[in-house]
Amino acid sequence: MTGLNTEWARKELDALIHLTELVPHPSPNVIGSFPRGSEEDIAAQAQVVEQILDRVLPRWRVEVPDDEYTAWARHREAATRARAQLKRADEIRQNLGDDAPEISAADLHPWIWSGARSLWQSGHYVQAVRDAVTKLNAETQNKVGRRDVSETDLFKQAFSLDEAKPGKSRLRRMPPEDSDTYRSVQRGAMSLAEGVFAGIRNPLSHEADQELSEQVALEYLAALSVLARWVDESNVEHAGGTS
Repeated sequence: MTGLNTEWARKELDALIHLTELVPHPSPNVIGSFPRGSEEDIAAQAQVVEQILDRVLPRWRVEVPDDEYTAWARHREAATRARAQLKRADEIRQNLGDDAPEISAADLHPWIWSGARSLWQSGHYVQAVRDAVTKLNAETQNKVGRRDVSETDLFKQAFSLDEAKPGKSRLRRMPPEDSDTYRSVQRGAMSLAEGVFAGIRNPLSHEADQELSEQVALEYLAALSVLARWVDESNVEHAGGTS
């Protein structure tokens, strides 16, 4: 899994599994089994493991069953599943698919994943994509210092070939020059933004009662991530000079 230290993650998962193992109470006068580790130690380990689970099993909070009578049951089972997934990831990919490259939502541009994360993990993909678009719009407004325009118009003005004017900063994906390449990259950013809002954001705003599949939603987030990266990596041109 891209960006994840698999060996480290497996050790952390093993640690939680060990701490939550049910063992007889050390006192012969107490009947029943209890987690091996103290509540404090388990809680501290769970803080780390939850972040690993969010990467490996994004929907573990809703898909892994809990047991109200067994402390840390969901965490333990999710950690066991995640450990198996990490241990046998290559084998699974080779035998169930064409071993093609994979993309993880968590590895997309931070603006996009931070906007989508909470709702994505609960399976609300339409709203997750909407929130990612909202985050992208807000971050772009912040970068160019504008609140008077948004969405398609914001990106058209930001990537415009026109020189910056007072109150109308521009985003430059490369140093301005009289070349087809420069004009192409600026036009490409404007076109992608228009496609994002016209083809993704606007239809979703009218389909509140429908849900996306996880795969389609991930593809939408990937498109948003490309645009977010272009915005983030662009230089801001203010009236009178570039920052």
